[in-house]
Amino acid sequence: MKKIIVFLLAVISLVSCSPTKTLKEQYAGMYSERPLTMAIMPPINQTDAVEAKDYFYTTMYMPLCEKGYYVYSPYLTMEMFQTESAYDAERFLESDLTPFRNVLNADAVVFTIIKEWKKNALLGKITVDVEYIIRSTKTGQTLYKREGKISLDTSIDGGGGSLGFVAGMVATAINTAATDKVVAGRKCNAYVLSDLPAGRYSDLFDKDGDNAAGSPVVKATVGK
Repeated sequence: MKKIIVFLLAVISLVSCSPTKTLKEQYAGMYSERPLTMAIMPPINQTDAVEAKDYFYTTMYMPLCEKGYYVYSPYLTMEMFQTESAYDAERFLESDLTPFRNVLNADAVVFTIIKEWKKNALLGKITVDVEYIIRSTKTGQTLYKREGKISLDTSIDGGGGSLGFVAGMVATAINTAATDKVVAGRKCNAYVLSDLPAGRYSDLFDKDGDNAAGSPVVKATVGK
């Protein structure tokens, strides 16, 4: 029994002492290929929330621009994707991306997979679970991959006593219903893309490689 305990402690020690990767180590392809232009594909929606695909699509443009990339406007590319039967991103997730390079001159294509997108009025929570994948149009390599599991807390404290509890439940339900799920999507973008290496239009370009990389899966509960 003693030997087992000593072995487990040794394993825990090794895991806890494992060095944190830098951004350059975790996302080596982003630094070697140095993509400038990005095209955002319509999200792959794996949930029952039909509206999630279009809602979340509208939240992706600004965060990527703010990270220093030239991003083709989703509003302009959407029509082209629909015309060219490219609206279903599932077809391209693991396929050749050369057409995006030839037609749009995009260096990389951004895919998102929506795994959860729902409101819970009673619990006062809006939850989203989105995986982000950026692939090179030149090599097909996955340059960036990270997932965000974000809960937006919309609960309201109604005060003490049973009356306050009921008032809080009612206020929470109203607040949750009135809060657009897009807000949670934006929070997810902020958390997940905080780890994305800076693009050429950012002052941090080529200066953030030694920064510590975050976890491949981000879990957080945040307020509005």
